[in-house]
Amino acid sequence: MNLIIDVGNTFVKLAGFEKDKLVFRETTKLSGVVEVVNKLKESYPELKQGIVSSVGRLKSKQIDAISKNFNVLELTHKTKVPFKNSYDTPKTLGIDRIALVSASVYHYPDNNVLIIDAGTCITYDFITDKNEYLGGAISPGLRIRYKGLNNLTANLPLLETKIPKHFLGTSTNSSIHSGVVNGVVNEIDGFISAYKDKYPDLTVILTGGDANFLSEQLKSSIFANSNFLLEGLNYILEFNTN
Repeated sequence: MNLIIDVGNTFVKLAGFEKDKLVFRETTKLSGVVEVVNKLKESYPELKQGIVSSVGRLKSKQIDAISKNFNVLELTHKTKVPFKNSYDTPKTLGIDRIALVSASVYHYPDNNVLIIDAGTCITYDFITDKNEYLGGAISPGLRIRYKGLNNLTANLPLLETKIPKHFLGTSTNSSIHSGVVNGVVNEIDGFISAYKDKYPDLTVILTGGDANFLSEQLKSSIFANSNFLLEGLNYILEFNTN
C-alpha cells in the first residue's frame, strides 16, 4: 500500500492507495504530521512506501522521521514523470501542478486536457493528446480576492465566501460577492472557451478546495474530482517504483 502525503502551507492531506484504489484519506495540521503517520502505520501495517509533495514548510526532521517507516520519494522537479515537460522554466513548475498533470495522464491518456485547480490560487494546466505539457496560467483564488478587497481598501469588509443571489449587487456586501464569485466563474468559463476554440475535443478537470463550490456555477461541461492531486501523486510513485 502507498502512503501519499500532500503538504500545504497550513494543512497536510494524507491518503492510502492500494494500487489505484483510495483506502483512506485524512487531514492534519503541519505540526502533527509525524504523529499521524505513525498512527497510520499502526493501523495499516501494509503501508510500505510513500511520496511527499511539499509546497509548505515540512522540516527535514519531519521527513527523516517519516522515512524511518517507509521508502519515501520526495517529489521535486527532478523526479521522473509520465509526460514530456515543455514548460520554459521547468525548475519553477509547482510540484502540485506536476501531480495534477500526472493524474490527467493516468485518467485521460491521449487526450487534450485542461486541469483547473481552484484553491488558494487558481491554476490552469494544459497537456496535449501527444502527452506534452505546455503550461497554463495562475490567478488569485476566491479567498485571495476577498482578502485583497479588504486589505487594499479602506472601507470594504472581509466576507466569507458566498454564492451571490443575484448578478446585480444592491449593497456593498452583495456587490463584493457578485464581483468575486462571478468574476472567478466567468474567468474559468472564459479560459475553457478559449482552449476549446483551439482544441474542440478538450477534456476539463476541476479540482481543489473550491471545486465543489464552483462546479455548480460554471456553464462549461467539466469533471469535478477532489482527489485528483492525490491520485496524481500515487501515479508518480508507482511510475518511479515499477
